[in-house]
Amino acid sequence: MRILTGIQPSGILHVGNYFGAIHPFVESQGDGQPFAFIADYHALTQLPEPDGLREMVTGVAVDWLACGVDPQKTVFFRQSDVPEVVELMWILCSQVPVGLLERCTSYKDKVAQGITANFGLFSYPVLMAADILLYKSNLVPVGRDQKQHLEITRDIAIRFNNQYGEILVVPEARIRDGVAVVPGIDGQKMSKSYDNTINLFGAEKALRKRIMSTVTDSTPMEEPMDPASCNVMALYKLFADDAEVAALSERYAANDFGYGHAKQAVFEKSWEYFRPMRQRRDELLANLDHVNDVLHDGAERARAVAAETMDEVRAAIGLR
Repeated sequence: MRILTGIQPSGILHVGNYFGAIHPFVESQGDGQPFAFIADYHALTQLPEPDGLREMVTGVAVDWLACGVDPQKTVFFRQSDVPEVVELMWILCSQVPVGLLERCTSYKDKVAQGITANFGLFSYPVLMAADILLYKSNLVPVGRDQKQHLEITRDIAIRFNNQYGEILVVPEARIRDGVAVVPGIDGQKMSKSYDNTINLFGAEKALRKRIMSTVTDSTPMEEPMDPASCNVMALYKLFADDAEVAALSERYAANDFGYGHAKQAVFEKSWEYFRPMRQRRDELLANLDHVNDVLHDGAERARAVAAETMDEVRAAIGLR
């Protein structure tokens, strides 16, 4: 079973990215045949500055490798290193009714947010479909906000197969319902949009300051605090085991323990949790040639699969 994951090069990773996407992916690398690509073509819809895009792509590669992506288990590559995906997208565009794309809620939401409506943004679901169908992916882990795009991919594959024969694999979605919402420092879902994130690889002093700014209620130190409704405790649970959570919960009832102490516990626990990943990241940053070799090797493996698919597609539509 081939499992495909796309990674947006959208800047600095935060704790929500790790527990919401990276950690589940790393833990599942032994299942099936995972492909993971850095979606730099998709990033072009926002017209990023070229040097900034290059830096973000390198940063994503380094961060995911530091967090445990294993190139021996996962085909890890840059989207743009497999140009066949753009050829397949153009072929699929001929299969897609404009009305189908006009109904995409993600496009409407972005335009409503003031993002410039360019054709790249409008046709995003077709490129996403090409990403998935090119590698004959069986399973695609997506959040609920991407479910509609996966349904469009399925529709495109079925349309193509109905006209040209059973060539493309119709993928299934794996909705990430099992992943808990990672809270930000204000108690809402951790998101850059809310400016409530905790960076994954921030400097020690800046990270401690950020965690110490976590929003709490006004319970004075001499009164017991409620761990069940506490933002700080919700963050602590991300990094601690059950025994450590129980021990900290007991401290909440003590009259010499306040939110400042709890925040310090979160900082210490998170700093230790990510220590091996920080060390690995430093090693990778000092050897970017290795990172590029990993992406190059992944692209060669991905292109081998892509070439087989495109040979079948070209022959089916009359280009061969």
